[in-house]
Amino acid sequence: MTFYINPYGRRLRMQALANAMNEMERDFEPEVAFPMDVKATQEGYELKAYLPGVSAENVDIQIVNEVVTISGEVKLERDKRTDYLLAELPVGRFHRVISLPTPLDSSKVEASLENGILTLNIPKAEEAKPKSIKITQK
Repeated sequence: MTFYINPYGRRLRMQALANAMNEMERDFEPEVAFPMDVKATQEGYELKAYLPGVSAENVDIQIVNEVVTISGEVKLERDKRTDYLLAELPVGRFHRVISLPTPLDSSKVEASLENGILTLNIPKAEEAKPKSIKITQK
């Protein structure tokens, strides 16, 4: 009886296994979740996000059309030589995408970070704002 070994098939199976291991490793990367409130106003939207322990330099905000993306990283220095009995403080990257119902004017956004609360005041684009139309009587 003769057995044939196909080295290419083995390499493909090994590559698939390596890809699955990398994907599983990415699933266990620490990802920080944060709560937020979004309030609609006449002129636009007010977004408040709870980001305790995050500095303004570690937050990235992007606005494209009606999509707001907030991402960044929570950094915390932990001593590697210390044996923690409990380590629950969040550390790692965060990412949140919010889609709002109308186009936004990204050039007039106001952002502030105070006491761990990020506040964004995002105005609606001019074409999205309601307009009053005067009716003339003839």
